[in-house]
Amino acid sequence: MTDPAPTVGLTGYGTYVPDGVVTGEEIAAESGVPEDVVVEKMGVREKRVCPPDADHATDMCVSAAEAALADAGLAPADVDMVLYHGSEYKDFYVWSAAADVAERLGADEAFAVESYALCAGAPLALRQARAQLRADAPETALLVAASREEDLVDYANEDASFMFNFGSGACAMVLESEPGERARATLGESAAITDGSFSEDVVMPAGGSRNPPSTATVEQGLHTLDVPDPDGMKERLGAVSLPNFLRVADDALSRSGYDRSDLDFVALTHMKRSFHELLVEELDAADYYLDEYGHVQSVDQVLALDAALDRGLVEPGDLVCFLAAGTGYTWAATILEWRGDGA
Repeated sequence: MTDPAPTVGLTGYGTYVPDGVVTGEEIAAESGVPEDVVVEKMGVREKRVCPPDADHATDMCVSAAEAALADAGLAPADVDMVLYHGSEYKDFYVWSAAADVAERLGADEAFAVESYALCAGAPLALRQARAQLRADAPETALLVAASREEDLVDYANEDASFMFNFGSGACAMVLESEPGERARATLGESAAITDGSFSEDVVMPAGGSRNPPSTATVEQGLHTLDVPDPDGMKERLGAVSLPNFLRVADDALSRSGYDRSDLDFVALTHMKRSFHELLVEELDAADYYLDEYGHVQSVDQVLALDAALDRGLVEPGDLVCFLAAGTGYTWAATILEWRGDGA
């Protein structure tokens, strides 16, 4: 008879956001989109942005990771694995942010690895790390993510307006195998769906092997995010997004031994306000809307959890769902059973 797989717990987390603030009013002035549309429909009262010469992805990750390790009561030397699941737009192209973060923290015993699922990254990174901690030798994993994709947004490009909510920041989570009473939460099961027909609906037209960077691509402004067929994407996405969000949430709950009636809080990707409200209503759970941060890629879920804890929206015994979607298009969910502050 084989031993049961070990329990994996979240023992600490941390966040970091830069000091710079851009308001919905400023986005409206730069883009020409009415302020009430930016603030009320897009849901961006304000968001954080990075200066050009500081707060690079790894800088923000290191700050969040230091806070997470302190929260868990661990030293960098205790970490066995550093997993980066943030934006592919980081300090350098074709480069390991995870290795840099491990080195700067002094996590000398850790190996470093990266996982990319765009804005669906948080639930999938939890799934990946939980599976590895249960099946392999590592006992402590540090998950880090950061995004400053706001740098890639062209406010003059109306076709890319759904990305005007992009903000900047970072998060970190410490996961441990068999943490006992030290766990702030235990990790449940996950679910995910990908519809690859959306794989080329959001792209940066230049910089990859199909269209390498050159003087011409820079002069043509091809190094910002674009949506080649915004109306077509909106129509196709509108038909599948809500069902797929609900499917992965229900599947993750069912695999964890629960259903929607057990769910207490959902930590969601930032999205337009009306769809957020519709989704939360369907799930019948508490939530926190990130209209003071905007959309910070795979950092959103930890930002929402942190805000909820500060406001008493999540309490010991609550069931939490990290629910996300990312262009490509992938929908993902992971369940956490919240315990409290840990020992």
